[in-house]
Amino acid sequence: MQMLISLLIIVATAAVVYAIIKTNPVKAKPLPLPSGVPYEPVLPDAAPALRWSDGGRFMVEVMTESRYQPTLKALAGDHGDVAAAKHYVATLMPDDRNAYENLAVAVFIEGRMVGYLSQKAAVNFRELLRKKEAVGQLSSCDAQVRGGAAWQGKRLQYVVVLDVEPLEK
Repeated sequence: MQMLISLLIIVATAAVVYAIIKTNPVKAKPLPLPSGVPYEPVLPDAAPALRWSDGGRFMVEVMTESRYQPTLKALAGDHGDVAAAKHYVATLMPDDRNAYENLAVAVFIEGRMVGYLSQKAAVNFRELLRKKEAVGQLSSCDAQVRGGAAWQGKRLQYVVVLDVEPLEK
């Protein structure tokens, strides 16, 4: 008798769990990608409000995706088999319209998108903007496009590093 009651409890529990799973109205919604095109912010024509520097240490690396490699290769220019180290001025833009990251900071070189600050660096950078009373404004810093050296018959990836104080403490 006790075995029959235990079996009934197990069957009833399984039926309830199954019903909850099947009737749960909460479904994960995919993020919108208009016509399959990856999101890319547009850099406004405004001049940067602030200029950052960390004395030429270039300690902050920009998070890049493979789709930015052609742009970085073009920015690196002809550097033969050795790694590039080309200097630029980068524009940092708080990206409040980014559907994937609500505190994103986009990085542009010569008006071209090259990547984003990491999530933690973006939060810290936005805090620096707040302290300077420049929330949401463009700022700039020196940047380097590095990499692309030849290694075992292939080219290594390019990276962008920024001359701002370290943001991931």
